Amino acid sequence: MSMQSPITEYLADIIAATNHVDSGAVADYIPELGAADPNLVAVAMSTVNGTVYASGDAEHRFTIQSMSKPFAYALAIETHGLETVLDRIGVEPSGEAFNELSLDPETGKPRNPMINAGAITTHSLIGDDEDACVDRMLALFSRLAERPIEIDEVVAASELETGDRNLGLAYLLHASNALRQDPRTVVTGYIRQCAASVNVRDLALMAATLANGGVQPNTGERVFSRMGTRHLLSVMTSCGMYDAAGDWLTTVGIPAKSGVAGGIIGVLPGQVGVAVFSPRLDAHGNSARGVEMMKLLSDDLGLHLMEASRPARSSLRETRTTSVDGRPATVYVLQGDLVLSSIESLVRELIDNPPPTELVVFDMSRVDEVLPVARRTSAETAAKLIDEGHQIALIDPENTIPGFRDSHGRAVERWTSEHMDATDR
Repeated sequence: MSMQSPITEYLADIIAATNHVDSGAVADYIPELGAADPNLVAVAMSTVNGTVYASGDAEHRFTIQSMSKPFAYALAIETHGLETVLDRIGVEPSGEAFNELSLDPETGKPRNPMINAGAITTHSLIGDDEDACVDRMLALFSRLAERPIEIDEVVAASELETGDRNLGLAYLLHASNALRQDPRTVVTGYIRQCAASVNVRDLALMAATLANGGVQPNTGERVFSRMGTRHLLSVMTSCGMYDAAGDWLTTVGIPAKSGVAGGIIGVLPGQVGVAVFSPRLDAHGNSARGVEMMKLLSDDLGLHLMEASRPARSSLRETRTTSVDGRPATVYVLQGDLVLSSIESLVRELIDNPPPTELVVFDMSRVDEVLPVARRTSAETAAKLIDEGHQIALIDPENTIPGFRDSHGRAVERWTSEHMDATDR
């Protein structure tokens, strides 16, 4: 069987459903970013087992910008320990724009590491000089993305030419003793950090490391400590989307970080890392279409942190080959709640190890709930199996997925357990 995952097709539908969103403008205050094609769009998702799905302009590379901030902050924590980092940078939402020229009036520290003042301070904690800081960040990005990540030198030069505001922030930090290195050197290194060139596949896999408790999903390397990752995700939840953080938390509801090149990363702990890209920015400096894509993903996939659900696990409890009414059959026994992360393992199993029999039975006796995205994915998977010549049957005694048809509208036969031989129930 040569079927493709319906999850990829679902991501393509997310792009199509937001095609009408053309508000906002590219970040023209940085000349190179202002030259970006505003119609580029991409979305990617990585599970915590390292499987990456993507659609749209998924291979297009753009600069990571402020999406580098969470990873730099995590690296600073790993280098110096949380207490030392907290002594230099706060964790309170600022309620201000990302480049606001201000510090906490009581402590003199940046309010959090997600605004530029905090990110510049964070960068200064990564290494002893500009080259060391940048080299460590590139090495970290490369480990997370599983490929060499390099700086877009053209964008870096363009940002340096227009970096007066960041330089002003650095001198303000230096005057308050929050920054203890040469301001110009730190700003140069920070801008180069932000000019790392990535695509949405890279970002989804990087976000999946955070979703996986700090462990890179494919290599198994523990990149960040569990405690440091938990702290980082908390800060991303409250501060990652700048002065739109409250609206983001109520509507999308996952830890996230945006960048002015048009990217947004999101993390659902224990399940997936998500990345979207569209260059037009809203008034808060976040991708306008990217925000809409994230809202759809959150609604469809049940991503919101406040969504009450049981912990995700594989939906596939058991696979066996048996005989039903004298015919060979492959039986997939499902379990738990069917959400995206759990149904994905079933879809991947069907693609990697196609059922060897014409008759395929899905036993849902142990399934408790089916989210809309899992129902849609199941319908598309059923259609692909039928198109490949399989006959599908469903055992669903609790009617958890009523009126089920494949994505072409074809009815799927519903069985009771009596259809199975007594020894195979």
